[in-house]
Amino acid sequence: MSFTILGMSPEGFVFLHVVLSLVGIMTGLIVLAVMLQNGDLAGWNAFFLVSTILTSVTGFMIPAKTILPSHVFGAVSLILLAVALLALYGRKLAGPWRVTYVVTALIALYLNCFVVVVQSFGKVAFLKGQAPTGTEAPFAIAQAIVLILFLVGGFLAMRRFHPLANRL
Repeated sequence: MSFTILGMSPEGFVFLHVVLSLVGIMTGLIVLAVMLQNGDLAGWNAFFLVSTILTSVTGFMIPAKTILPSHVFGAVSLILLAVALLALYGRKLAGPWRVTYVVTALIALYLNCFVVVVQSFGKVAFLKGQAPTGTEAPFAIAQAIVLILFLVGGFLAMRRFHPLANRL
């Protein structure tokens, strides 16, 4: 059975989804780096948030027979991103909304990175050979490293990122 999504072949649509995901991850890492330097996020926030939202939305549009873990991750990510949008644009990062933004944005970014590791171990031949079922030590070690990097980065971003102080 052949079908199209937004006028694209299934393969083309999955490619678009992957590109959006990688753009979201790259811009999210830029946002994290700027937070760590207590810099001005300028347009990077919007680019990160929009591409990450589109990643989750397009993920839901890929046909599946059952609800997959990726659907759960996508739903959680969209909830986190809604809160991040509120913190950033609705509450202007004032008071506790600064930390709320940092935490929700970075958890959404982490979820995308988690999925990239899962997909890499599932699709890259060398990695698949190291952890064919995704339960082996190399997979767990890779995910643990990503988690530790995000925990440290998130902790440091919460301490260092004070955008309102930059405007005074």
